[in-house]
Amino acid sequence: MSDHAHHSPDLPSNFDFSGNLVSWLRSLRTDRVVWAFLILTAVTVLAVGWDETSGLLGATWNSVVETGPFILLSVVIAATVKATGADRLIAVALSGRQTVAVFSAAAFGALSPFCSCGVVPLIAALLAAGVPLAPVMAFWLASPIIDPEMLVLTWGVLGPEIAIAKTLSAIGIGLVGGAAVIALQKGGHLQDVLRFEKKPATSCGSSPVTGEKPVWRFWREAPRRTAFVTEIGTMGWFLLKWLSIAFLLEAMMVAWVPMENLAGWVTGLGVWSVPAAAAVGVPAYLNGYAAIPLVRGLMEVGLQPGAALAFMVAGGVTCIPAVVAVRALVKTPTFLLYLGVAAAGSVASGLLYSLIA
Repeated sequence: MSDHAHHSPDLPSNFDFSGNLVSWLRSLRTDRVVWAFLILTAVTVLAVGWDETSGLLGATWNSVVETGPFILLSVVIAATVKATGADRLIAVALSGRQTVAVFSAAAFGALSPFCSCGVVPLIAALLAAGVPLAPVMAFWLASPIIDPEMLVLTWGVLGPEIAIAKTLSAIGIGLVGGAAVIALQKGGHLQDVLRFEKKPATSCGSSPVTGEKPVWRFWREAPRRTAFVTEIGTMGWFLLKWLSIAFLLEAMMVAWVPMENLAGWVTGLGVWSVPAAAAVGVPAYLNGYAAIPLVRGLMEVGLQPGAALAFMVAGGVTCIPAVVAVRALVKTPTFLLYLGVAAAGSVASGLLYSLIA
């Protein structure tokens, strides 16, 4: 089977949408992510029995189905960007003055409708196209914290102050992440970001056909159609297998960790409630929408607004599915920077809001 124009540069090459089904099935035998999911399921069956495991698998499936439309939309957008050659256009737009690009990316991320998992295909496409890491990191950090629909819902349930504070926190954390990347890269760090070795541009690294202007009617050209379909299959499979593990771990946490008791304990910590809420929010977040009524209930029984904000901000960027998706895509230094900025930014946002609220 030819390797020409079939594989994305930032993903493993063991899934070829344009190949035959037999070759893909054979690749499953050596797919470590698939094996990890199967082993985790088997260990869970041995530990708690099949009945409880089937409930966890059902919750995992429900999460995949609920997230599916957003993931599919983001995959289609990323595939369209690649097939049309618009990735070069975006790369040029975000490759000018770094400070301006970082600010624009942070603001756009806060206003974009992408969730923490749904943004991954677009991030992969941007990095593969050569967009500098600084604006990409700013967008990546800001995007999962807030979106227009979540802003309206937060405004209605928790009030305009905390909704505005969450939006400003998203932009601020994005700016800090972008600035951190610029500083580290000036010192010679973060030069190699993606976990998977980049292939030459002829292997769908950017657009499949040379040229400066995007071709918006990409379906008229066979190479661009191939790039579009291949990217959907490759990125779709990549996200499906990684998020399946993430959602299974999340289901285990929801089933076995008493979140209400844990969050209730945070309310009695006084000045330490903000970092504690951020620490709880890092692994124990459900999703941005489910967190809103939970936070309202906790605020009614004494959780301080600053701690509530820290919980929502930290959880949005570092929930289990988001962390797994980020780790699957980038190398350890970039991953640790993502986590560090998210955690520090959420605590800072909470403390600052506590001072002015």
